[in-house]
Amino acid sequence: SEQKQRRDFPPLFFPEERMTEQLPDSYETAGLDRVRQLMQSGSFSAAVSLLVEVLERTPQHTEALFLLAACHRYLHAYPDALIVLKQLTALDENYGRAWQETGHVHLALNNTQLAIDAFKIAVAKNPALLPSWQKLSALVPQESPTHQQALRQTAYLSSLPKALLSASNMLNEGKLYRAEQICRHFLQSHPKHVEGMRMLAAIGMKYDILDDAEFLLESALTFEPDHLGARSDYIAVLQKRQKFGKAFEEATRLLSADPENPVFRTIYANQCMAVGRFREALELYEDLSAIITADPTFYLTWGHGLKTVGNTETAIRQYRKASELRKDFGDAYWSLANLKTYQFTDSEVKVMQVMAESKDISDEDRLHFCFALGKHEEDQGLFDEAFRHYETGNKLRKAQLSYQKEKMTERLQLQQQVCTADFFREREDWGCPDNAPVFITGLPRAGSTLLEQILASHSMVDGTLELHNIGALAQKLDGRLKPGEAPRYPARLTELSRQQCLDMGMQYIEETRIHRQGAPFFIDKMPNNFRHIGLIRLILPNATIIDARRHPLACCFSGFKQLFASGQEFTYGLEEIGQYYRDYVNLMEHWQRVLPGYILQVQYEAVVADLTTQVRRILDFCDLPFEEACLNFHETDRSVRTPSSEQVRQPIYQSGLAPWKPFEKHLQPLHNILGDLIPQT
Repeated sequence: SEQKQRRDFPPLFFPEERMTEQLPDSYETAGLDRVRQLMQSGSFSAAVSLLVEVLERTPQHTEALFLLAACHRYLHAYPDALIVLKQLTALDENYGRAWQETGHVHLALNNTQLAIDAFKIAVAKNPALLPSWQKLSALVPQESPTHQQALRQTAYLSSLPKALLSASNMLNEGKLYRAEQICRHFLQSHPKHVEGMRMLAAIGMKYDILDDAEFLLESALTFEPDHLGARSDYIAVLQKRQKFGKAFEEATRLLSADPENPVFRTIYANQCMAVGRFREALELYEDLSAIITADPTFYLTWGHGLKTVGNTETAIRQYRKASELRKDFGDAYWSLANLKTYQFTDSEVKVMQVMAESKDISDEDRLHFCFALGKHEEDQGLFDEAFRHYETGNKLRKAQLSYQKEKMTERLQLQQQVCTADFFREREDWGCPDNAPVFITGLPRAGSTLLEQILASHSMVDGTLELHNIGALAQKLDGRLKPGEAPRYPARLTELSRQQCLDMGMQYIEETRIHRQGAPFFIDKMPNNFRHIGLIRLILPNATIIDARRHPLACCFSGFKQLFASGQEFTYGLEEIGQYYRDYVNLMEHWQRVLPGYILQVQYEAVVADLTTQVRRILDFCDLPFEEACLNFHETDRSVRTPSSEQVRQPIYQSGLAPWKPFEKHLQPLHNILGDLIPQT
């Protein structure tokens, strides 16, 4: 293909994470290399002495602590090993090898169940730990799902070259830079090794460098078209890139290779959901449930599908089934809470309370429990406890991200500098003239789903979902940036030709066609598109844009207590979301100045206060005739994929207007940043 001719191999990844990943200094490297040599020769006491020296210099060095624990085990000093391992897991609870070593120690002490528990935690933290899978396959009952999973993982990991097994361990420990280096070095000698390409693609996905991941997997399938694992990975990256049509085609091809394979049938069902074939997907999930009886993720996904089509009662059953299959499955509990209408049982609350404080589960599960418990406590009027859990959940999520509010402020200010009134006057008639798109922008939790439901109730409008196409175009214009490199977008807009703007507009129309059902107009409700209104105007000058606005405290706090499936990284801190709201208002004021009359601002509180007037106002702006169905939006039978899915299936209600008030004493950081933007009442 043209892409393959243009480059033989993707360039190095350049994420910010690389700049923060701690690499060992020369002293540590030399010392630990010598320790490993001593251990290989059986000189464990000498290795302990050298490790003590290393730890005197760096007392919290996790690798040194791990090696010290291993030495103690080999010297049969099991209590000392457990003390070191407890210290290590307190420093880094996600250090999978520490849990694996804990399992080895308990096995040596004949504590079989404690060993099994430790090995299970180890593989949950790091699925590439071959010794843990081997021990589990020998220790757990043969009829258990864990035994079958352990056999599969043991077979797969045993088939990997040592370099790729090492890279996989680094990947799962979050050492992405080193994993990438090992993987690339291996591929230099084995350029067509499909498992190596899959692993490098997985690293690229961790970095969110999806174009290279897609290229690698496409290349792998060129070398081995029948490699079903590579095709499965390819489908995953296509879906993440919002290439739903292509992902569905690949899922169909995967299924044709083995139509009875439950994994392939599940992947196909998931892609049916993505392209709106809900009935087919749900029928497949129903059939598969007779075969897949012990996979909690399957039931979680099935529940999401049922929720999307409004079958809440059955969705609850699947979410609860997922939680029963894995007691520490935080996402199952959060999915119940995220229905906004579910009431937890006393036993479920006890589980959440234990798990929210547990150090023995992953941060990912724990933060889901925190958000779920916060929602329950808020419903019970326990506002201080609820805020504590919302805050803990936000801190855990924020620690996983690299979001910097100052950089976002700079980015949004660049839009104002580039996209001036003169800029638009010089390009007045550029772009694709199609007037089908209706963009609903703003912040999440600002009422955009309500506006979408109102408009999608009109016979001439298709509702779709939060489409990433505009953001993907902006990212493509920005290109690959090294850490510290200045953004190329939006300045790149000034370099586009009339033809390029026309082509990009037509590309957007074609790429989004798969989500439409044939109505003249369709909705793209990606909130973040407010950042790219200049790009939208340039490539789709006749599109309609609606700005969904909500009281700043209501909007910001609602975002803070919402755990999003992906993106929206600015919501995981009060200062971050407050600054983002202020930047958003500043940019929207700019768009109104340079593009007068192009954007309709709709205030959520005004819609709640006078639905009829606001509906007529919205329809007039969209040049649509009035239809009564828009007032009865809650009766519209359509699929909704956002956190507000259950709320928009109910009539307008007043109770959600001021969700921040019971938490007011905790929100001073928001007050400090929002300041004059908060209406005086």
